Amino acid sequence: MAPLFTAAAALFACACARPPAPAFQRIAILRFENLGPDRSTDWIGRAFSEIICAELAGAPSIYAIPANRLHTLDRSLGARPVAAPGISAERTAALLSGASLIGYGDYFVQAGKLHARLTLEDPRTQKVDRVLSVSTPAADVLQAAGDLARRISARAVPYGTASGPAVMAYADALESVNSDATIAYAQQAVAADPNFGPPYLVLADAWLQRQDRAGALAVLDRARPKSPAERARIDLERANLRNDSPGRLRALDALVQATPGDPEAWRDLGELSYTLRQYPRAVTAYQKALAIEPNDPNLLNQLGYAAAYAGNLELALSTLRRYQALSPKDANPVDSTGDVDLLAGRLSDATNSYLAAYKKDPNLLAGGDLLKAAFSRLMAGDLARANDLARQYVNARAAAHDPAAPQYAAEWLWITGRHAEAYRAMTAFAKTMESGPAHELASRAYSDLAMWSLLSGDREAAAQLSQKAAALAGPESTANAILVRFLAQPPASPAEWSARAAQLFGNPAQETLRQETVAYALLLNKQFAPAAEALERVYAASGAAAGEGIPILLAWAYLETGRDQAAAPLLRTAPLPPTAINLFTPFYFPRIYQLRAQVADQQGNRDQAEKDRALYRQLSASR
Repeated sequence: MAPLFTAAAALFACACARPPAPAFQRIAILRFENLGPDRSTDWIGRAFSEIICAELAGAPSIYAIPANRLHTLDRSLGARPVAAPGISAERTAALLSGASLIGYGDYFVQAGKLHARLTLEDPRTQKVDRVLSVSTPAADVLQAAGDLARRISARAVPYGTASGPAVMAYADALESVNSDATIAYAQQAVAADPNFGPPYLVLADAWLQRQDRAGALAVLDRARPKSPAERARIDLERANLRNDSPGRLRALDALVQATPGDPEAWRDLGELSYTLRQYPRAVTAYQKALAIEPNDPNLLNQLGYAAAYAGNLELALSTLRRYQALSPKDANPVDSTGDVDLLAGRLSDATNSYLAAYKKDPNLLAGGDLLKAAFSRLMAGDLARANDLARQYVNARAAAHDPAAPQYAAEWLWITGRHAEAYRAMTAFAKTMESGPAHELASRAYSDLAMWSLLSGDREAAAQLSQKAAALAGPESTANAILVRFLAQPPASPAEWSARAAQLFGNPAQETLRQETVAYALLLNKQFAPAAEALERVYAASGAAAGEGIPILLAWAYLETGRDQAAAPLLRTAPLPPTAINLFTPFYFPRIYQLRAQVADQQGNRDQAEKDRALYRQLSASR
C-alpha cells in the first residue's frame, strides 16, 4: 500500500503552492489512535470519527466523508483491520476519495480525563492546516467529539444521541468481526437509547445478510430517531426494501435537506427523479451534486441527459462539452452528445456525433455508434446513407470476429422493411449455426424468426420456430426463447393470458416482467384496452428504465382505444437508437412514425402527418 500512498502524495505535491480553496470542503475524519495503555477504551477511536462526521454532515459547504464510504475502497486496496488507527489504515482511502482535508487524531485517558488531539492536513500541500485539542471528563466522549466538530464548523449539528453507553455499544458493533456480536452490540445500543438511529441500520443490515428481509423491515419499523438525517436514512432503507419509489423520493428529499454537502444523497435523488421522469428535479439534484464533485464524469453525463429530457438543450450540450473537456480521450461524452442532439430532433448533428464517437473509440458499445448513426439516418429518411452505415457496422463486427454479424445484417433488413429477404437470411444463418459450437446463436436467430412470424400474423410458424429456439437455447438465449414460446401460444382472453404469465413468472420480483410479457401478447392479439392497462403498470413501475419501446407501445394502445391526447406526449421525444437491435425493436420501430402521423392528423398538422406517414411506408413496406 505504500506505493499507492507515495504516488498519491506526489500527485498532490505537484499542485501549485497556493491551490484555490474548493467550493465544498471534503473532509475525511479517520479513526483516532489510542495512545493510552487501557485497551478497553479502544472503541473511542471509532466513536470520535463517527460523531465528528455525523455532526459535520449537517454543516453547509462541508462534505464529511463517512467511514463506510472510505471502506468501500477496501476491495481494491486490501482489507484493513477495522480497529486499526486511521492514520495507517484509512489515509490512502481518504486520498483516493478526493478529501481536501484529512483529519487524523489520537487520545488517551489519564487521571479521570479524556485528552484528544485532531490534526487537520491539506493533502494538496502536505501541510498541517491546524491542530485542535480538547480535554473532557473521561466518560464524556460525546462532548469531546462535539467540541472538535464545532471547532471545525460552528454550524455542526448535534449528534443523534446523548447516551454514552449507546455510543460505546454502537462503536463496538461497527468494529465487531462476528455477526452475532455485531447484533448483540447493536441491540445494546438500541436498549441504551431507542431513539438513536444508526444501530437500527446495523441490525437491519445484519438481518439482510441472513436473507431475512421481513426481520430487517421489522427492525426499521421500530426505529424512531430524533435526528433528521438519521430519520431520513431509516426511511430510505425502509422504502428501498419495500420497493416504494414515492417513499424513496420523500426520504431522499429529507436527506439532502439534512445533509446538504453529501454528493451521494444528491446523486441518488437525481437518479431516482430521472427514473420517475421528473427531469427538472433531476437537473437540480445533479447540479447540487456537481457543486460538491465538479469533476465527476458520470454526474456530468447524467446531467446532460436529464437536461435534454427537461427541454434545456443549451444546458445539456454545455454540460457534455464540460465532460468532454474533462475526459478528452473518452468517446462516451461524444456519444452522449449524439443522443442529446437526437432527442432535440437535430438528426444530422446526431449522426456526426455518433460517427465522431466511433472514430474516437471503435470498441465503445461494441461498435454500436455506427448502428446508432445508421438509425439517426433512418429517422431522417435518408435510407441510402442509413444502409451504408449499417453495412459498415456489420462489416466491423465481422472484422472483430463476431460470429453474430450475419444476424445483425438480417435484423437490419427487417427493420428497413425488406422482410422476405431478412427472413431468408436469418433462416440460412440459423441453419448454419445450429449444429456447431455456437448453437446458441441459432437459438437467438430462431427467436427472431418466431417474433417476425408473430408480427406477420403467422402464429403457427412462430410456434414451430420457438420450439427450435428452446431446443438450442443456452444461458444467453433462454430468455428470448421462453418469451417467444409464450407469445406463440393460441389466442386467449386477457384473463387467460394473465394466468399463463403468472405460471411463467411466479416470483413477485418478476411482476413488471410479467406485466410487460402480457402486454406484448395482448398487443399481438389486438386486445388494446387490457394491453394499455398492463403497459401503464410497466411504465409507472419502471419509469425511465422501462426501455425506449414501452412509451411507444403505450401510445399505440391509447390511440387504438381513442385516447389520443394521452398518446401525444409519449411520442414527442424520439426513441434513442439501440446499440443492438433486440427481439422487441420491431414492435416499436418503425411503428412510431405511423403513430406520430395519427397524432399529427388529430392535431391538424397535415404536413407533419404526411412526412411521418411517408417515412413509415418507406420503412415498413415488405419487399
